[in-house]
Amino acid sequence: MKLQTLFKSFHILAALSLIAFILLYQFGLPDQANLMVGVFFICLLIGINASEFLKGFAFTIWVIAAACMSMIYPSYVTNIGGFKTEVLIVPLIQLIMFGMGTTMGVKDFIGVLKMPKGVLVGLVLQFTIMPLVAFSLTLIFTFPPEIAAGVILIGCVPCGVSSNILNFLSKGNLALSITLTSFATLMAPFITPVLMEALAGQFIPIDTVGMMISIGKMIFLPLMAGIIFNKFFGDRSAWLNAAMPLVAMAANVFIIAVIVAAGRESLLSMGFLLFLAAVIHNGMGFLLGYYGSRLFKMNKRDSRTVAIEVGLQNGGMAAGIAYELGRAATMGLYPAIFGTWMDISGSFLANWWRKKPVDDMEIKD
Repeated sequence: MKLQTLFKSFHILAALSLIAFILLYQFGLPDQANLMVGVFFICLLIGINASEFLKGFAFTIWVIAAACMSMIYPSYVTNIGGFKTEVLIVPLIQLIMFGMGTTMGVKDFIGVLKMPKGVLVGLVLQFTIMPLVAFSLTLIFTFPPEIAAGVILIGCVPCGVSSNILNFLSKGNLALSITLTSFATLMAPFITPVLMEALAGQFIPIDTVGMMISIGKMIFLPLMAGIIFNKFFGDRSAWLNAAMPLVAMAANVFIIAVIVAAGRESLLSMGFLLFLAAVIHNGMGFLLGYYGSRLFKMNKRDSRTVAIEVGLQNGGMAAGIAYELGRAATMGLYPAIFGTWMDISGSFLANWWRKKPVDDMEIKD
């Protein structure tokens, strides 16, 4: 009880630091005000331990905090003692993919035999809805070429591991979620470059074969290495399976921070439009993913699962591709914004669906 009271007191401190931030800016003290932003997020992250409900948003708050602090102190994020942090993007993605592979086995691929319709529908919706919505948004908002290519890029990558976490929280079909994520990721080295050539090729030159090789090295090889590791050492590395979700989340937070810091100037000039595009893109993914599944006569629980898979994209992979193309600060900017927003919206959607579980009759319809 005393510990809960202590945690709750940090809610008050967070509120006070937010008020201090506003007042300091009003009095023309931006440096001191910026420090209050850091204090606010520290207090908020400690205070959420007072509520089981708020704990579900811990990762989301970390992402928002990283993005905000990167906007305020970009030089401290992009350059640490002369070391360019951008070079860590690809190795971190490879680490995430290896970790994902260590959780996979034959059972994940047998899942296709158990629910072929759900997997097929999910993959079709994944690689049609998000790319086409992304392309439509570039026509509506008329972004600069490299920014537009980044919008299409996030639409052409597969779903990420965060979709599995949120499907677990929402009480969705976790087996279907994991199988969809696994297959979409394995298909990415072949499908993503082809989609990029077809949709983004008019904005920037796309080397389809080169992108296939790049994604293969960044995604496919470490994923397969993780699967092989799990096959031979899985029983003796339970600690690794427990640690990898935390490592993956920390790596994602770091990648978003680096991309936001690198693209700060572009974000300041067109941040609102990029954010609006991300909200529409993500929302259409959820909406069309759900009703597209229902159109194919899938039950409500599986339709919710597919909706989350479609609405959430692998922002880390998109950031890595942007970096490999030498366009992290432009093509990588929208994936960072989309990734931040999807974690917020996805957390709320998962918690809402968790409170409104489908009953047995609905599952059988």
